[in-house]
Amino acid sequence: MKKLRFEGMINMEERSLKIVGTDRNFFSKITSTLTKILIPTKIGINGMLISIKRNSIIKAFENFTKDENYDDEELEKKYNSAYEAYLDALDKYVMDSIYKKVRNGTATDFEKDAMARYYEVTSLKENEYIEYKYRKQKYLLELDYEGIKVSGKEKLIEKYNKFYISKMDSLYKSILKNYSIKVADTTNKYDSTKEWIYTKIFHTLEDYIENILSLKIDTNYDESSKKMEKEYEKYEAFTVGKLDTKDNIEKNMVLLGISRKLFTHSLPLIVAEQCYEKLLKDARTLVQDTKIAAKREKVYGMLINLIEDYNVKLLSTKVYWETPSKREEYKAFWNKYKEISKLKETDFIEYVKQKEILFIKNDMKKIQDTKIDYSKILKYYKRKLVDYGAMKEIKNSCRTYGKFIGVKVKEVA
Repeated sequence: MKKLRFEGMINMEERSLKIVGTDRNFFSKITSTLTKILIPTKIGINGMLISIKRNSIIKAFENFTKDENYDDEELEKKYNSAYEAYLDALDKYVMDSIYKKVRNGTATDFEKDAMARYYEVTSLKENEYIEYKYRKQKYLLELDYEGIKVSGKEKLIEKYNKFYISKMDSLYKSILKNYSIKVADTTNKYDSTKEWIYTKIFHTLEDYIENILSLKIDTNYDESSKKMEKEYEKYEAFTVGKLDTKDNIEKNMVLLGISRKLFTHSLPLIVAEQCYEKLLKDARTLVQDTKIAAKREKVYGMLINLIEDYNVKLLSTKVYWETPSKREEYKAFWNKYKEISKLKETDFIEYVKQKEILFIKNDMKKIQDTKIDYSKILKYYKRKLVDYGAMKEIKNSCRTYGKFIGVKVKEVA
């Protein structure tokens, strides 16, 4: 009865407004004011609901990860059910509270950014559903985690961290696995160069290392995260200041090195190999395009380090090769590399020189028959070999139409 009486009053009010010709802008202002008053109430209700669901997921996670003999299947069901309810509460909060605050112009900068990121994630739903599925979960968890950190409740943060790290580990692995499938895809559905996938892989790795690996290290999450501390420090060197193209290639090289320890299944060797080859291509191009000699030398030094990383950290672990000849070719390279490495303790300067010569000759073989024009870097490589005494420069001469022409011919020593 109360509901019907209330609706009748609204209808009467509407009719009276039409009769007296009340200004609609005035009514809109009243509605807007009422909405602004009611929104905090909705935030409060959603906040309580999220808190209840959050406590449930933490408890379900603790039970599911206990070492005692429980019914794992039953606990997993309860954990998954609690997780779904928790995500639903977070999603409802975004739509009921943040969305309406943005629409009504009362949102904070944080809420505006949160809504923009929400739209970015949901835009994937139609064409990239698998990525959308994982990224939406990641987004909702990150959103709640920011709120938990602001609350300053140490006990809650400590309990939540365990669930958060575990779940985010799983989500990042799923996202990277999805990208790996796309890189390995040989159909025409995706761009054959796959440049955009490589960019997403590097961005996801960076995001993980910055937000999850750093959290693992700070909270002493496990033994494996402690072992990654030195690798993380290498990455940290690239988080200060503006990065140029060389810095970005080096940073991605560090990210790939870390990925070989953290994501061996989600980012398998065959995909990591293609990522390294993409970086090598970018590094060679940068050497060719750099005009200033001093800068080119620095870029060249970075390329040599990248070649070493690719051969030592990746190819040395490769089991399956495309052809037996390629496997034998790498074996010969690896034996030479090990032989040169013996010089490290006795004559470090000679060790560096011989290692560089080996890398240059090996890279020259790889790029000579490619479709990309590497003529400038081949010339640069040959100049280096001549300087190191690993290649001779022979002057030859000939006569053409009565004119004498001096010709330089380079030949491997």
